[in-house]
Amino acid sequence: MSSTEFVRLPKNVLPVNYTLELQPDFTNFTFTGRVDIDVKVSSETNTVLLNSAELSFKEAVFETATGTKMTSSDVKLDEPNELATIVFPQALPIGLGKLHISYTGILNDKLKGFYRSKYVHPSGEERYAATTQFEAADARRALPCWDEPALKATFDVTIIAEENKTVLSNMPLLDAKQVEGNQSLRRFRFDRTPIMSTYLLAFVIGEYDYIEDKDRNGVLIRVYTPLGKQELGRFALEVAVKTLPFYTDYFRISYPLPKLDLIAIADFAAGAMENWGLVTYRETALLVDPKNSSLMSKQTVAIVVGHELAHQWFGNIVTMEWWTHLWLNEGFASWIEYLCVDHCLPELDIWTHFVNSDYCRALELDSLKNSHPIEVPVGPPSEVDEIFDAISYSKGATAIRMLHSYIGDDAFRTGLHNYLEKFKYRNAVTEDLWEALTEASKKPVNQLMDLWTSQTGYPYINISHSINPSGETVLQLSQQRFFSNGAKPTEEENFLWKVPITVVTKSSYPNVHKEILLEKRTDELNLGVLGANDWIKLNKNTIGMYRSNYSPELLLRLSSVIREQTLHPTDRLGLQSDVFALSQAGLLSAADVLKFLEGYSAEENVTVWRDLVSNLMSLSHTLLNTDFQPQFQAFVVKLLKPISTKLGWDPIQDESGLQGMCRATVLRTLGINGDRDTIDEAKRRLEAHFKGNLIPADLRSAVYSSALYDSEEALLDKLIDLHNKSDLQEEKMRIATSLGSVRSEALIKKVLHFALSPSVRSQDSVTVICAVCSNTSTKLSSDLTWQFVKENWDTIHSRYSSGFLITRLCKTVSENFATQKDYEDVEAFFKAHPVAAAQRSIQQGLESIQVNQAWLKRDEQKLRSFLSA
Repeated sequence: MSSTEFVRLPKNVLPVNYTLELQPDFTNFTFTGRVDIDVKVSSETNTVLLNSAELSFKEAVFETATGTKMTSSDVKLDEPNELATIVFPQALPIGLGKLHISYTGILNDKLKGFYRSKYVHPSGEERYAATTQFEAADARRALPCWDEPALKATFDVTIIAEENKTVLSNMPLLDAKQVEGNQSLRRFRFDRTPIMSTYLLAFVIGEYDYIEDKDRNGVLIRVYTPLGKQELGRFALEVAVKTLPFYTDYFRISYPLPKLDLIAIADFAAGAMENWGLVTYRETALLVDPKNSSLMSKQTVAIVVGHELAHQWFGNIVTMEWWTHLWLNEGFASWIEYLCVDHCLPELDIWTHFVNSDYCRALELDSLKNSHPIEVPVGPPSEVDEIFDAISYSKGATAIRMLHSYIGDDAFRTGLHNYLEKFKYRNAVTEDLWEALTEASKKPVNQLMDLWTSQTGYPYINISHSINPSGETVLQLSQQRFFSNGAKPTEEENFLWKVPITVVTKSSYPNVHKEILLEKRTDELNLGVLGANDWIKLNKNTIGMYRSNYSPELLLRLSSVIREQTLHPTDRLGLQSDVFALSQAGLLSAADVLKFLEGYSAEENVTVWRDLVSNLMSLSHTLLNTDFQPQFQAFVVKLLKPISTKLGWDPIQDESGLQGMCRATVLRTLGINGDRDTIDEAKRRLEAHFKGNLIPADLRSAVYSSALYDSEEALLDKLIDLHNKSDLQEEKMRIATSLGSVRSEALIKKVLHFALSPSVRSQDSVTVICAVCSNTSTKLSSDLTWQFVKENWDTIHSRYSSGFLITRLCKTVSENFATQKDYEDVEAFFKAHPVAAAQRSIQQGLESIQVNQAWLKRDEQKLRSFLSA
């Protein structure tokens, strides 16, 4: 069977319970396993088909309910499709039976399945832990199983390991008895899990310290850290202790397990994984050092903890039926994590962060022709890697936020509770959730949401106004699908959406003046009598998934409001995001955008600045193909100088943490855009830092990046040395990503080689490479990165042949080019070196090059004139 003929596993033999015993061998990086599977045979068959990858079968025996045993005559392995067919000499009787399989496997270094993770013991010795990452379909690398989310079962896990090791699994430890004949080994036996999908099974064997607490419902929560670093788990523990009860109250369903472990794993591909009762994290997503962690890191940890704990209900209690519905798990958790953090840490202004990190990311990716619907048919699990992207997560979260706002929190919570109760310990599809929310809200949720999940893209709304004879302002609204390349959608592409639209005006703000569900191509909305210069803004708090294209007059009125800082940060952020996107698509001149942006010189919100800077740097990348990019950098510096002067370099008395974050964002942007004052001061502070006068954690990234702008090799070497000596992963990554700021050919090449060196963990190499090619101050950075990727392709591809790291790399190293020559080079390379897991990402990268080309061709002269004026 070829991989193109993918079919799901047959259901004639299904698992009921797995009794699993594993023993890892840390010398040879292998493991031995035995699994006894209680099965239900529903029709006579002499074969059992299940999933298996890189496992060698020693023996397979079927035992009937009466105790009769039958040994398999053959096990046929289909490696390409990760299947094992166990053949028996005669038909298995219908009813209950037991399948006994003994086998061996590989403790791999690919960050998936049952794999090894290297760490440094406090003694300085390098050692290994064993851990798991089974989502989407890698449980089959640890045990032969029915590795599909709908084929749920219970699990009894036993691990044989040295007695001094920390051994964890989903459930509490029942006992740890000595292995006969070996005094140093123990058989760690865990309680039976609830009925669950294979991808949520987990176990960890290693050396860890922990801290613990109980939440107000009595659930024991532990945070496991590297040895000697248990205090770095304190913040995550405090967040988890608040978060678990928040979800219990919100869903009105108790957390069903007696304990919850959160553990930091040294080598980890994703940010975190929601294994039931044993959530695994990358160190930077769980550990917070009170002295050396930035507020941004705390924010990240809070959000990731919120995300994974939401899955304990939404994903683990009720699971998607197949990977087609992955977005439901991830989109939902990516929305509710913010609701939870807003409850636990209201001082973080987290919903503005949502607009920056999820809403804008989703709209950016979804404006490409090579996007995909939120809900996309998935065949073999290998296709899942491609949809672990900003559409499934961020657009999914944005769609749910829009729906939550549309039907209201009470109806949303009721519908959610009913959905979880109805499908508890089972599987569901997207329509099941819509049905529950429709019933609870009495609004046509299924009709509304089907358009957002099954159609690619989103609309932009053209907004103009007129005054009728009665003196009332009438808005004219029309919707059309938005493409970042400015293409007019074909008839087949120009979908219609049901768009919940809110309108605020000067007289109503912050309350909504009027709202409408725009269901037609064009519509009108009577706003009544307004003041002569009353401003009008659509999309309060940037909740609706659309771009707003105002008439010149309406946009002009809004620019004065930007200067006054009247609007909520989410609205200020949304406005600049819209004008940038509209300019890229040719609906607004880039020079007019820069004129509009001058109003942001009074901006003080860090998240607004972060998004604005990201958009400016995107344009800066494109302008590297012109001779006036330095003038653009001067424009950026001029825009940021007022807020930089106001915030200075050192904390102001009684300032909020967010102001400190803003200082760091602003100074870093000034430094990487060549502001001499900033670069000189950064170098001075870095020298003092090397001598022991430490830079505050929030400011380090800004200082490192700025100091490297025109540095000599000696300074780069000192920072690499600082990276190598740091034992805090957050600090390592802060330094490693800052190294991308170097600008000379020799130093850029040095940083790229450093990225693939043993000094950088495999999981982080891609981040460092992407940091280099994201440098907007010299075209050398993206050119040399692309050259480096091509030259080292064999190494890169063997490390990351599948998974989202390769998809991210392929897109990031190509998307910022803006010439036909670069387009042809990227296209030719990936044609010669196809990457199955990144096909869509490669197409998105190529399309982005064309978008940049068109933007430059259209706006180059106007920008040149504006910047030289």
